[in-house]
Amino acid sequence: MSNVTPTKGAKKKEKKKPISVKTSMNSPYSIHWSPLEREHKHFILNTLKIKLSAVGLQKQRVNRFREWGSRRRSRKKASNPTEEQKPATTEPCWSNPAVRKQLAIGINEVTKGLERNELSLVLVCNSVKPAHMTCHLIPLSKTRSVPACQVPSLSDTLAGLLGVKCVLALGFRRGSEVFEDVVRAITPVVPPLSVAWIPTDSTEEKQSDTVMGQKRKFEEMSDEASDASPLILQPLKVKKIIPNPTKIRKPKKKGKQKCLSTV
Repeated sequence: MSNVTPTKGAKKKEKKKPISVKTSMNSPYSIHWSPLEREHKHFILNTLKIKLSAVGLQKQRVNRFREWGSRRRSRKKASNPTEEQKPATTEPCWSNPAVRKQLAIGINEVTKGLERNELSLVLVCNSVKPAHMTCHLIPLSKTRSVPACQVPSLSDTLAGLLGVKCVLALGFRRGSEVFEDVVRAITPVVPPLSVAWIPTDSTEEKQSDTVMGQKRKFEEMSDEASDASPLILQPLKVKKIIPNPTKIRKPKKKGKQKCLSTV
């Protein structure tokens, strides 16, 4: 005869672990770029084409095969100390580095330029995926009185001229002599940005268009203007996020029951 006695812990039900939920605060305001008219779009793209082709700014590709082939020569020169070793020279990546410093190409460079208040005009392409990657440039440009807009097919038009893969954002630095006429021509065409928590006035928009070198103008606003503003504050939204909700949890392997056999 054989009797099987299960372990004590086998009868107890396994407790399910609670699903972890992360709570975050979401902004109730929706930030979006102001629409640009088709005529202004073609005018901006043509102006940039003519200027960049005239300047001749283009990224050059360095031939790396020469660098790899020169390693054997450098080893031979190191073995023979009598021979004079020439210092390695590297060619610049851009055809005109001085002109390149007057531009901010890419989302990261444009963000840093706006934070340091170094830009006078910002242009963004609409082919950015995901689209919210450039939404932070709207309040940055608004608080620093920098005209900015989203230009369709900006990357497709300028990437080939500059010799880069894409141009998702383009900024012009303050005091740039080469692109001064471009900034003056494009600025009146740029539509004003609308940010819900920043009150705007028609007089301020005119001043920001004419005067580009001033710093933040919203700090000089009087208390009366702030009281009379139609801005209505909205509460933040509570957003609960379940990380990886489609995760399939594998059941735990139950331990083998010990059997006691008696004869």
